[in-house]
Amino acid sequence: MPHTRATIRIPEEELEQLKQSADLVSLIRSKGVVLSQRGKDFVGHCPFHDDKTPSLVVTPSKNLWHCFGACNKGGSVIDWVMQADKVSFRHAVELLREGGIGSLTGTKILKSTNTIPKLPSPLVVGAANSESLKQTIHYYHECFKRSSCGCI
Repeated sequence: MPHTRATIRIPEEELEQLKQSADLVSLIRSKGVVLSQRGKDFVGHCPFHDDKTPSLVVTPSKNLWHCFGACNKGGSVIDWVMQADKVSFRHAVELLREGGIGSLTGTKILKSTNTIPKLPSPLVVGAANSESLKQTIHYYHECFKRSSCGCI
């Protein structure tokens, strides 16, 4: 099976560089979360659940975050982008690479071209369920007709 750019594994060194180079406190603040400094850490209300008391803790020295509240989520800057923007791991890395997030944080983020093609949706957005089902069946039928597996 030939490798395409989308299937190439992201080098561990690059992931570590992204995790360490982004200013996590600034990134979280850029999403509208108010953080207050408490000693070496920052605390705030977690945006991922209904938070009555500050349960989100950000540790800049480790560039990690954790919610001690209802959602109990946490991790690196990549995990934050995945949760906040509701994107996949690879997409979160792409966002960090593009530097749009880096310009908010004031840090230098690696630049590269996007490795994930953005394809148009084969379905009409907002269509009724029955119409969406018909469109889905048509889409897969066409895919099978073009495939070389010989199953149709």
